Parts: sequence; C-alpha cells; structure tokens
Amino acid sequence: MLETIVNFMNDLLWGKLLVYGLVGAGLFFTIRLGFIQLTHFGHGLKVLSKSRQPGKHGLSSFQVFCTSMAARVGAGNMAGVAVAIGMAGPGAVFWMWAIAVLGMATAMIESTLAQVYKVKDDDGQYRGGPAYYMEKGLGQRWMGILFSILLIICFGLVFNAVQANTISGAMTAVFDFNPIAVAVAICVLSGFVIMGGLKKVARVSELVVPFMALIYIGIALVVVLMNISELPAVFMLVINSAFGWHEAAGGAVAYSIAQAMQAGIARGLFSNEAGMGSAANIAASASPNPNHPASQGYVQMMGVFFDTIVICTATAAIILLSGDAAGSGDGIQMTIAALTSHVGTWGGAFIAFAILLFCFTSIIANYSYAETNVMFLSGNSKKALPVFRIVVLGMVLFGALAKINLVWNLADVSMGLMALVNIIAITLLSGLAVRVINDYRAQVKAGQEPKFDTKDYPQLHQDDELVWTQKSKGTFVD
Repeated sequence: MLETIVNFMNDLLWGKLLVYGLVGAGLFFTIRLGFIQLTHFGHGLKVLSKSRQPGKHGLSSFQVFCTSMAARVGAGNMAGVAVAIGMAGPGAVFWMWAIAVLGMATAMIESTLAQVYKVKDDDGQYRGGPAYYMEKGLGQRWMGILFSILLIICFGLVFNAVQANTISGAMTAVFDFNPIAVAVAICVLSGFVIMGGLKKVARVSELVVPFMALIYIGIALVVVLMNISELPAVFMLVINSAFGWHEAAGGAVAYSIAQAMQAGIARGLFSNEAGMGSAANIAASASPNPNHPASQGYVQMMGVFFDTIVICTATAAIILLSGDAAGSGDGIQMTIAALTSHVGTWGGAFIAFAILLFCFTSIIANYSYAETNVMFLSGNSKKALPVFRIVVLGMVLFGALAKINLVWNLADVSMGLMALVNIIAITLLSGLAVRVINDYRAQVKAGQEPKFDTKDYPQLHQDDELVWTQKSKGTFVD
C-alpha cells in the first residue's frame, strides 16, 4: 500500500510537475541573469578562491561551501548516478548535466535570497533559508512552516536513511559487514558531530570534503586515461541515448527520452539540490567575502557545478567506460563492480571507503539543514533539538536495513514536494534577487569592492530582525 502511494506521488511530481517546473525555473533565471553561469563562471571561481575568511558571527563562505558540498556529495553522486543509468540508460547522464547548468542560476537566486533574509539567533549564529524568506519576504509564515516540515522529513529523516542505506550496501558488498553493526557505528560517529551543532558540522566538513572529493576525482581521471580511446564513443552513447537515437539505430534496450529525462533530472536534483531550497539553509549562515548577499550566491552556484558536472560525471565515466562489467546491480554495487573491473579488487574497497566518507558527511550536513528549520518552527528555541537528534539517529538505523527501492522513492517524493514549494517562492521573489545580483555586478564592473547598502531596498527595513538592516543602522557590526 505504501509503495503504491509513493509510486503514484513520484509519477505525478517527477513525470509532470517538476520536470517542467525545474527546467522552466532554471531557464527563467538563466535568461533574467544573462546566462550568469557561463558569463560569470570565472568570477565565481575567483569568489570561491578567497572565501576562507570568516566573519565574527557567521561561518566563512568556504565552510558553508564545504558543508553544502558535504550534503550534495554522497549517495546521489555514486549510487544515484548508477541508479539513473540502470533505470533509464546512459542518456540520463546528459539530463543530469542539463539540469545542473540550469540549476546553477537557480542556486544563485535562492542562495542570494537566503543571505538577504538571514537573521541572528540568540547565540549569535546566522540562520536563514527558504522558510525565512517565505515568511519575511513573502509575508507567508504558513508557507515557511510547510517548507520546514518537508525539509525536516526530507533531510533530517529520509535522506539520512538513504545515506545509511548506501553505506550499509557498500560495507556489506565489499567487507560482508553486518548492516546493524554498520548502522550503530555510523550513529555513534554522527551523534558525536551533530551534538556540537552547526559550527562543529562546518569544521568537520571543511576538513573532510576537499580531501575526499580530490581523491575520488583523481581515481576517475586515472580510469579515463586508462580508457581514453573509448571516451569519444561513450560520450556519443550518452548524447544519442538522451534523445533516443541509439536505441532506434542499435536495437539496444529501449529507454525512452521521457525515462532518461525523468531519471536524470530526479537524480541530478537529488545530487546538486538546486531549486530544492536545501543548500540555501546553510548559505544563510555565512559571512560572505565580499560582504554582499550575491557573493554567497556565486559560491553556491559553483557548488552545483563541482557536484554534478565534475563529481557525478566522474562516477558516470567509471560506470560507462566499464562496458557491461557493471552489470545491472542496485545503486552502489553497480559502481563498485565498475571500478573493480578497471583497477582490480582494491577498487571495491576504495568505493566503500569513499562512500563511508561521502555519506557520513552528508548525514551531518543534512542534519544541519534540518536543525535550522527546527529552530524556525520553535522560534529559535533549542529545547526540541535533543529529541530531534535522537530521531535523526533512529532513521540512520532504519535506513541501513530498509529496502533500497522504497527508500529512494520516499526520498524522491519528499524532495519533490520541497522543490515545488521553494520554486514558487523564489519565482515570486526573483525580482528582488535579480536586483541584488545586478547591484553586485555593477559594483564589480566599476572596479569597486561590492558592499550591500539596503537604502535602495525599503521593503527590507520593515523587518528589524534582518542582519543587513541592523548593519545599515549601525546597530550590529560583523
């Protein structure tokens, strides 16, 4: 019964509403921002390169980048890519690329809005995200409450079950570990970090994420170089399969364009989170450098690029260059089989180690997103956090033992509902976001260090809780 309901919701969300909603929103923002993900790509790298300087009250932009990457780089990059290829063929990879390019503009919009509407909690930590810009920007607290509930279910509960499921699958396949023992170990490690709150999550992410990403990309490059002569054929396979040409000509398994689009967009969104509103929660926690909301928008835009265009492509290359060696196994087992065929038996151990790091950091970063929304619902009271942390760790235990298809489908439903609510909000607020981003670009063009002056945005001065309005009045200095 549960599977029937979940499958119906997925067909409705991903077969109709979100395919059009995500692509439409991405195109809309791309055009309004003058193809910023292409024309300002170099500037995005420049902003990211000087993002390590922290403010007194917020995290550094680099810490925020690493925390958002910790949430992004996990099951979606390794198991999710394999699931998409297994469900819909190599063409799904093309649609993952397409939604990532459009998603870079969407991430720019939502992260800029998160910065504009951030507040400071009782401990001096910045908080913000979709729930806050829905309440303070649109004046619709009910919408913020709905989004918070969906995010808590999605990231705090379901996604962490997915990450635990992937870790358990990898450790069982490679080392034949007991799934319950794996789940308990992950619970203990996760509990140690999340009990320290947002700043501890950021510190761990800043250390682990760059290391694990560089090692994984390095291994993928080795695989590509080992199979460099086959690369053009694989690339053409992806393109032809994306539009149904390969099946028509070659008589292979017939995956439709719709299948490839649906699987690619769903798995691409699961991986890079653009438009979902999740990364915007941590984006609001930064003291950006330069000191302007759009600065963090650039950083988060680059996060989408590195997550999907770089890391997901690395996984796709490992799988597709293996030919039939990956077989048709579920999720992570397919990736393990593919890398093992390239480099030998140690490939499986490497994937298991990578999954352990990727998914562990995803669990703690997912928790940080959910924590901000628990704080929103409770009026910045921390009384509910200890109970919530126990529930999160309980979902890690559940995920290690659950049926993988049901877990992924539950993730798709909760993610889809979140994205739907957020897309509506950022579209309604896009006029303000575009003005803020254009203000930043004008200052850069004039050779100035961008600074945000709220005198040109009278609607922001209606709320004295906003950090930027407090700064403009001299009542708060970062």
